[in-house]
Amino acid sequence: MRVSTAQFYLQSSQQMSSKTSDVNEQMAYLTSGKRVLTAKDDAVSFGTLAGYKDDLANIEKYKRNINQAESHNSLQEVAFSNAEDILNNIKEQMLQANNGAMSSEDLQALAKQTRNNLDQLLDLANSQNENGDYIFSGYQTEQQPFSQQTDGSVSYSGDSGIRELQIAKNIKIPTNQTGDAAFMKVDNAIGDFSVDYPPNATFPSANASGVAIESANIVDRGAYNTSTGPHTFTTDPLTNNLTVTDGGGIPVFPLFPAIPAPHVAGQTVSFDGIEVTLSGNPLPGESFTINEKADISIFDTINDAITWLEQGSVSTNTEQHQVDYNAILDQLNTSTSHITSRRVDAGVRLQVLENQESRHLDSELSITTGKANIEDLDFAKAISQFEQSKIALQASQQAFSKVQGLTLFNYI
Repeated sequence: MRVSTAQFYLQSSQQMSSKTSDVNEQMAYLTSGKRVLTAKDDAVSFGTLAGYKDDLANIEKYKRNINQAESHNSLQEVAFSNAEDILNNIKEQMLQANNGAMSSEDLQALAKQTRNNLDQLLDLANSQNENGDYIFSGYQTEQQPFSQQTDGSVSYSGDSGIRELQIAKNIKIPTNQTGDAAFMKVDNAIGDFSVDYPPNATFPSANASGVAIESANIVDRGAYNTSTGPHTFTTDPLTNNLTVTDGGGIPVFPLFPAIPAPHVAGQTVSFDGIEVTLSGNPLPGESFTINEKADISIFDTINDAITWLEQGSVSTNTEQHQVDYNAILDQLNTSTSHITSRRVDAGVRLQVLENQESRHLDSELSITTGKANIEDLDFAKAISQFEQSKIALQASQQAFSKVQGLTLFNYI
């Protein structure tokens, strides 16, 4: 068979090119440390590896979200912890103030301390994160949530938006608590109503008996919604029988006005879907009014405490002064419990995040191990194959070098 010079060079070039490709391919395996680089290496394993890589990428994304959620909830947990301390300080000041030995100057000093506490709480409620975003503004992170008005009241300018981050395939977790829910919507200590104790014609001061409402709740929303408020409690100047009238002045208790209803301390009075329990007995001619108010702002409660302290020592209307004090202290206790529950919510979220992160780490280790079992290179085998490919290339090169120099003159 005749072999032309051109054919010889072509075959030799193709052979050396193939051997060089084999060497480069083996070098790529050794350099990467992987045995499966493309689908042609192992189609089944390549598909499995693609799934593993997607799972690891998702876990990495979830871990970033967890870190971000932990940062946000940690900031709020710290803010609530500091708010607890401030409210406890105010309660201590109020307990200290309810002492007959305190002078008006002493009470004014306590009022100043309480006002400073209010400023500190307002500053906490306007806390910002490392990016300058307000943490209690809901979705409006660039909007300062709380501002104090000229009358001392505090208004909320954020919204009720709850931001969430996905921390697992089917798990999302809130990253914030809104300012209105945290500071503005605290349960009323006595229930669904606030109380107004106005002066009356019989006595020179309001609530000379010291009667107070222990609880006032809506128990039948349908009946209450058809009623007319506010509701006024009045005791007859002569008989001391108790009457409740609605906003139109129509008696709603007792149901049969002709039947006397003398009040008994601790008695529950029911009317228009409302149940009210009074402590103590009102004096003849006294009256007071209830208005619906299920939530009370923490800032309003502190302002009430400041107002009470700034009254100083009172020599008249001491009964009402004590009723106001008890109401403020009860509401401060409710506010503290509310902030504590908010802090607990942040703590629970942090615990969920920690547990989920631990699960992700376990999954990541399992997936990484499975991935390594499939794609990691057997270096001993790979080096042996590389050396074989290199020797084959060298042999091919040497053979070409010797053969391409041969002519008929070598045999003459």
